[in-house]
Amino acid sequence: MATMIVKHRVANFDQWKRVYDTMEKVRLAHGWTGHTVHRDAADPNIVVIVNRVISLEGAKSYGASKELHEAMARGGVQGAPDIEFLEDVA
Repeated sequence: MATMIVKHRVANFDQWKRVYDTMEKVRLAHGWTGHTVHRDAADPNIVVIVNRVISLEGAKSYGASKELHEAMARGGVQGAPDIEFLEDVA
C-alpha cells in the first residue's frame, strides 16, 4: 500500500468538489482504496487530498492520466499541484 498526498489551490471549492466527485471510477481503476479531502483552515480554496492506493505505480499513472488533467481544468485547479508519494512501512 501507498499514499499520494496532493495539495493545490482551486478557484472555487464547491465547483472543484463537484468535479472531483465525478472521478471516483477513474480513481478506482488506478487502484484507489480510499481518500480524505481537507481544506486549509486559513484559505478554504487550498485543498489537500490524502489518497490511499494499492501501489505507487497506480498513483503515478492516475497522476499522468488525461482524465485527471481534464478534470483539473474543469474543476478550476490553479497552477501545478504539490504531490508527495509515500510508501507504507511496518
